[in-house]
Amino acid sequence: MDRLDREILGILQEDARISYRDLGVRVGLSANAAGDRVRHMRRDGVIRGFTVIVDPAADTRSGLVVFIDVSLRLDTTNEEFERSVLTLPGITEVVHVTGAHDYLVRATAADPGSLDTLLRRLKKDAGVAHSNTRIALRAAPAR
Repeated sequence: MDRLDREILGILQEDARISYRDLGVRVGLSANAAGDRVRHMRRDGVIRGFTVIVDPAADTRSGLVVFIDVSLRLDTTNEEFERSVLTLPGITEVVHVTGAHDYLVRATAADPGSLDTLLRRLKKDAGVAHSNTRIALRAAPAR
């Protein structure tokens, strides 16, 4: 990756739907050259995919959106946790982090009862010793 690829990545992170023509204009390339660079980064795994970010308040199907700080039991390895947590319903993201906790888990739950069930399964099935849960009230729009 060179400076131009990093510039393209920054633009795509702001607007993944930008046309190759507009992308090329912004970085000083033709549409074909910009498209070739994006395809190359996708093929090499630099760009793993494109996604849509939905405001939790706008998605009435998901119920609660929660962020769960997780500390693992001493007898649980990271690999065991990652393997088992991703099988649980409602888990949308699992991030290994630094600080007081081992992981940050993003999940959805239909209601408080479903959240309670998820938290119990994290402790029983995924090797979680302690957790701290926050419920998303709303999300500021992404740039």
